Amino acid sequence: MGAALDLLRDFQYSYLNEKRQRARFGCCWSGYGSFFRKGQETMLRKLGAWWGLAGVAGLLGSAIYRLTPMAISAFSFPFHWYHHVTLVLVVFFMAYVEGYRAFQQGFSPRVAARARYLGHHGRLSHAIFAPLFCMGFFYATRRRQITSISVTVGIILLVLLVRLLDQPWRGIVDAGVVVGLAWGLVSLVLFGIQALTSATFSYSPEVPE
Repeated sequence: MGAALDLLRDFQYSYLNEKRQRARFGCCWSGYGSFFRKGQETMLRKLGAWWGLAGVAGLLGSAIYRLTPMAISAFSFPFHWYHHVTLVLVVFFMAYVEGYRAFQQGFSPRVAARARYLGHHGRLSHAIFAPLFCMGFFYATRRRQITSISVTVGIILLVLLVRLLDQPWRGIVDAGVVVGLAWGLVSLVLFGIQALTSATFSYSPEVPE
């Protein structure tokens, strides 16, 4: 009888000890799971931020690639003095208005700021559609959305109107656009690297919060 009681106590002790071990390791595994999920979310945000910058830069680079041959081909046509004067004026005008004012002072730092926000606070949908998010087409203030849509529509209309011009005038305008886009691409890369690698970034992402 005594041996049976001792065996029963040993069984109860082993069962309770195993239960405690499972509870402890289960808690640890739960903690590790939470840690890994947070790590995956952080990695997804970081990848989304770089994907957003790369996507926008790719759009600018694609436009430069497509317009450059047309600008170069303009020089195969007869150039008079007024063509040269117009070329210089258009290039300087687009460099200042499009490159400096529109891109360097507005578009590029805003895109970089939104990429930075995406890298720290973004959601899954923001990461998937990161280029559109960075350009401010969604999850942005109403003012930013209107500005982004207006600029996009304006660029499309400009491209369509320029196509109606004959050479060398079309190439002259395209040369100015290429200079402005190239300025914008360089400023975007510089602002983007600063936003994603620096401890602080002084531009607002203009999100609805």
